[in-house]
Amino acid sequence: MTISIARVYDPPNGNRVLVDRLWPRGIRKDDPRIGRWLKEVAPSSDLRKWYHANTDQYDLFAERYRDELATPGPQADALAELVELAKAGDVEIATAMKDPDRSEVPTLVAVLASLGVT
Repeated sequence: MTISIARVYDPPNGNRVLVDRLWPRGIRKDDPRIGRWLKEVAPSSDLRKWYHANTDQYDLFAERYRDELATPGPQADALAELVELAKAGDVEIATAMKDPDRSEVPTLVAVLASLGVT
């Protein structure tokens, strides 16, 4: 099993999961580049808005996001679903952000790795 990172606007390369809370601009709901949309695993709306206003504080954002994922509830359930998808085969985690390295995706990949999914 391999986890890769992509922008949702790029052609898919395998089993793709969109992990943004908001639907990407300019993409139809039936666009094949999306794959599966697992918005519940994304940072909460409050955290997303905070990070948008504080993009220079990525480490704090990542710490808060990890805390959210560890808290029982819909986010943790969605993370468990993503773990099962990744254990079943290769997964491409997609985001609409221009710079995926500054999005929630690297933190999500690190959390998956800490759970034994690489």
